[in-house]
Amino acid sequence: MQEIVLAEPRGFCAGVDRAIEIVERALAKFGAPIYVRHEIVHNTYVVNDLKAKGAIFIEALDAVPAGATLVFSAHGVPKSVELEAQRRGFRVFDATCPLVTKVHVEVAKLHREGYEFIMIGHKGHPEVEGTMGQLESGIHLVEDVADVALLRPSQSEKLAVVTQTTLSMDDAAEIAAAVKARFPTVREPKQQDICYATQNRQDAVKMLSPEVDLVIVVGSPTSSNSNRLREVAQKLGTESYMVDSADELESQWFEGRQRVGLTAGASAPEVLVQAVIDRIRAFGAVSVRRVEGIAETVKFPLPKGLKLDTSEQE
Repeated sequence: MQEIVLAEPRGFCAGVDRAIEIVERALAKFGAPIYVRHEIVHNTYVVNDLKAKGAIFIEALDAVPAGATLVFSAHGVPKSVELEAQRRGFRVFDATCPLVTKVHVEVAKLHREGYEFIMIGHKGHPEVEGTMGQLESGIHLVEDVADVALLRPSQSEKLAVVTQTTLSMDDAAEIAAAVKARFPTVREPKQQDICYATQNRQDAVKMLSPEVDLVIVVGSPTSSNSNRLREVAQKLGTESYMVDSADELESQWFEGRQRVGLTAGASAPEVLVQAVIDRIRAFGAVSVRRVEGIAETVKFPLPKGLKLDTSEQE
């Protein structure tokens, strides 16, 4: 094996950076423990690192003591969870990715105008539960083209499509086309709901895959966008594997391979990528090359109340 080819961009996106920083700043400002509803992002390394610093990850708010500081994960939460947190009087910091919040805002606005919704996404994913949980009813989930035929909205004059932000663009487009064919007047998203980082990482894998004999994706099994990256490579005919850490790499994957492509999901830190590079070098790779790609400059502001210098104005 001669070469490791690194996809650009890869790894952390602005929403993940922001979510992790919210937890770290809350710990620094208010002290441990800080409670986090659901894994802050879907990455084992990140979650374990924050646990070691004093974060406690919970699913139900019953597990949070009175007066505690609570952070909502990057995936967003249903309205019912927001209201329960308010009622219980927790100090709350919302780490929902602003691109997910944009979908929530759009759902609320169109709901007031009498719309029902078709959501393209994966059942059980916390982002889907958060978006669908913005309304008590009138939002219908479709996971694939076959589900579109089964839709039974109460009316079809005012229907709008929203999507989970971490889907495969190609899969989402195919399902959206099936929705449009069945409901020609459906309102499509004003801007593509699939986030810029998901799109950029998938585009990078599409460029990378034809150049290499194998693609390795660094990401946790629960990470939707990491799973999609592996699928994108696989669909292009390039064998691909997803690993949570360098320990999961198997030497036989690399036998007879000249070039190995490497990328990472939006919730996977660069430290894991570097560990994977070291392990692949141990299997025989002699050089590392980066593919030119889009430079991401997006940065999202932190919620008020997390500045660490008390002399600063909030």
